[in-house]
Amino acid sequence: MKRRQFLKYMGIISISACYPEFVLSKERIILKNYDKPGFYVRFYKPFEAPEINRWNLIVTGLCQNPGRFSLKFLQSLKKTTQVSRMKCVECWSAKAKWGGFRAKELFNIVKPKQEAKYLYISSEDKYYEYIPIDVILHPRTLFVYEMNDRPLPAEHGAPLRLIIPSKYGYKNIKTIVKLEFIDKEGIGYWAQFGYSNEGTIQKGRDFPLDIQKVIEIEEKGELKY
Repeated sequence: MKRRQFLKYMGIISISACYPEFVLSKERIILKNYDKPGFYVRFYKPFEAPEINRWNLIVTGLCQNPGRFSLKFLQSLKKTTQVSRMKCVECWSAKAKWGGFRAKELFNIVKPKQEAKYLYISSEDKYYEYIPIDVILHPRTLFVYEMNDRPLPAEHGAPLRLIIPSKYGYKNIKTIVKLEFIDKEGIGYWAQFGYSNEGTIQKGRDFPLDIQKVIEIEEKGELKY
């Protein structure tokens, strides 16, 4: 696929002109941190965005039907949309409409074994997290491929990311490439540097990028404003 065709497919032809933090390679963009108005972009290190037409989700570990699943297949699962806010430990938050599927739709196919208690989730950039199965199965948790009624942008985790509204952003892993069912919890990437492994949003202060004023968080968990 030619460069312009690929960029058009990804819906980002004009992004590099608007946001110089995107660095174009011959065929792919390099994703890195920048303060995009309305919804900041965060990765733990710069990396090349995955090629959507070659991407597959690998599902393995303690399940009866491991396999590889294309984005087209995942988009054929029962779709769910929700509006929720993602809260970053840096003190900002941002709201979006997300579209994707609940974990149970995929679990009905791969059939996790009874001893599977956690998902080890890894990303295109080698980032990783451990999420309890009960959190993954919560009705507000989504595997997302759309944002604001459009295909999920590369800078926000295309082709597939996780949204857990009750958890800080570092648990909402982006550019997912692998799900592995395991029986024991491990230490997530940022938890090894002192962050909470559970990642539940705590009481404190928030600066919502869409509201532009400081708000006091009075209850733990999902932000409802």
